Amino acid sequence: MKVVDVREAISQTHRAEWARVVASLARRFGDLDIAEEAAAEAFATAVERWPVDGVPPNPGAWLTTTANRKAIDRIRRENRRENKQAEAQMLYGPPEPVGAIEDERLRLIFTCCHPALAMQTRVALTLRMVGGLTVPEIARAFLVQESTMGQRITRAKAKIKAARIPYRVPSAEDLPARVSGVLAVLFLVFNEGYLATGAETDPVRSDLTAEAIRLARLLRALLPADGEVADLLALMLLTEARRTARVSASGELVPLAEQDRGTWNSDLIAEGHRLVRERLAAGMAPGRYQILAAINAVHTSARDIRDTDWSQVVALYDQLVRLDPSPIIALNLAIAVAELDGPEVALAEVDRLADALAEYHAYHAARADLLRRLGRSQNSRAAYDKAIELADNTAETAYLTRRRDQLGECPPL
Repeated sequence: MKVVDVREAISQTHRAEWARVVASLARRFGDLDIAEEAAAEAFATAVERWPVDGVPPNPGAWLTTTANRKAIDRIRRENRRENKQAEAQMLYGPPEPVGAIEDERLRLIFTCCHPALAMQTRVALTLRMVGGLTVPEIARAFLVQESTMGQRITRAKAKIKAARIPYRVPSAEDLPARVSGVLAVLFLVFNEGYLATGAETDPVRSDLTAEAIRLARLLRALLPADGEVADLLALMLLTEARRTARVSASGELVPLAEQDRGTWNSDLIAEGHRLVRERLAAGMAPGRYQILAAINAVHTSARDIRDTDWSQVVALYDQLVRLDPSPIIALNLAIAVAELDGPEVALAEVDRLADALAEYHAYHAARADLLRRLGRSQNSRAAYDKAIELADNTAETAYLTRRRDQLGECPPL
């Protein structure tokens, strides 16, 4: 096998097996630091050995065995004589019981989402441990500096050790208190797959979106009465239904208005719509995921972009921005307002977000499009330049570059 093929096999195996390997180690040894570091060492060994020895018939089993050995070596190396009893318990004692959750990866998510940690810290730590996302990827998801996110994750691990927080499998009674953190993790994992970051990453990572949906389905079976779980699953399904239409054959992002709706997955749309209708019939006060799912239901109900009920989209975003007054939600509201009240009204709303979203590529991309529609080509070009500079997704960069170049040469001021 060629070296390039081996590297691709390692990359695919990392995507498929990282969370499972970490989860099995965490269950056996009861230590998240050991689980993560041993898994990372096992993959590093694969990078060194597989090009020489070849890819093993069962890569996942090879990695699990190697990671277990790495973990045992570390435990024996670090533990002092007075800690031999703890070492023996960790090495030879029974693993943590399965508890209420059978799926290893979903169980690890619940285990990481400990209520003693702040919500953002729970989410960031779980994205690293379960999602296998890098610190830069997680930082981009939170719109913070890479160094800030690295320190946040490091402090979280230090707190776990200092406070001796027991990272045991939660009981059935513990699950409801941790659901909000779990949902946040699944949402961010899905988003990273839907619009992946990093120049060396595929623009759409279907492995991440599929895994997030799989875990959301398991979570719904585990907690069928939890409405927010159903809302998030509906949102994922309605978003995933459009995945194959989002990137062109040339590798360029295709915006919603230009997508071939005939290629959308009708089965996922039908399932998503059914969940949205069920939740609306329940008559409960809507949460963030339910409103986002409803917005996606409106979009996927329209056979053509011209059939979109923009007044309903704007009304839903108005409701969402009151519930979650984040600048990103306000930006999405302004983009919808442009379709209802025109680009000039929307641009005034977008410009109010300049300070909060100065380093967010989608803000500059939205401004560029609104300025283009207003005929302000030179200002539009500058906004496209900034959006391209900040964008991390290759398909999105290709799209923004083409739109900028279509403006033609702009005369100087």
